[in-house]
Formats: sequence, C-alpha cells, structure tokens
Amino acid sequence: MEKTIKIKNEYNSLDALHDYLKTASTLESNKEYDTWEHRTDENGQTAQCLILKKSSMHGMKVYFQNENTLKMNYIIPNKMMNAYFGKSQKRYQNILEIVTGKIKDVILAPAQNKAFKEMENVFSKITA
Repeated sequence: MEKTIKIKNEYNSLDALHDYLKTASTLESNKEYDTWEHRTDENGQTAQCLILKKSSMHGMKVYFQNENTLKMNYIIPNKMMNAYFGKSQKRYQNILEIVTGKIKDVILAPAQNKAFKEMENVFSKITA
C-alpha cells in the first residue's frame, strides 16, 4: 500500500515533519535511514525517511518525492518480522514460497489496510 500527498510548505523537511508527528500523534515516529528500499540521496548516501510505528507489525515509511510531495508506504517496522512477513525480493521463488506468500497476503491484508488508513489520517491536517 502506498499513497502520495501534497503537504503545506511549513512541513517540507523531515525534521519539521518529525516535530509535527511528535505533537499531533500518539504513534511512535523515528527518523531513520531507508533500509527497506535502499534509496540514495543526491550525494549518493543512503536516504533518510520517517518511520511511523503503530506496532512491531504495522508501520509506515514517509519520505519526500520532491519539495512538497510526501510518499507514504506501508512497511513492517521490525526488521526480523519484515524478513519473514515482508515482500520477498527474490527473483525466483519455489512453489512453497509462492503459496505461503499468497496465504500471508490474504490473512494480513485486512489488518494492514486498517493500520495504513489510521496512520494516513495523521497527515490530514497538513495536507495542502
């Protein structure tokens, strides 16, 4: 799940956004390096993003696509849980991995959608 939104000018940095999240939400938020996608910034360094955690199984990664456009992606914030329940990055999967992946998607999808919508609502006040 992902969504792109336009935000107000006063929140166009990760630090300003992080300060807003500390006061506007009860969700845990941290500024971290993007180890989920391994994005790089203009200097070739690993890019930073904000991580909102609802629990160890439900979270959201937020980063800027451009100056006032935020991209929000659903993630599993716990690295260990992400390795097991996250999307497989392998090019080739055996039949067991494909079947268990589909079962995981069916079982986890409703809870993930609900958590994503709740975390998305945190940004409704700063949307332009």
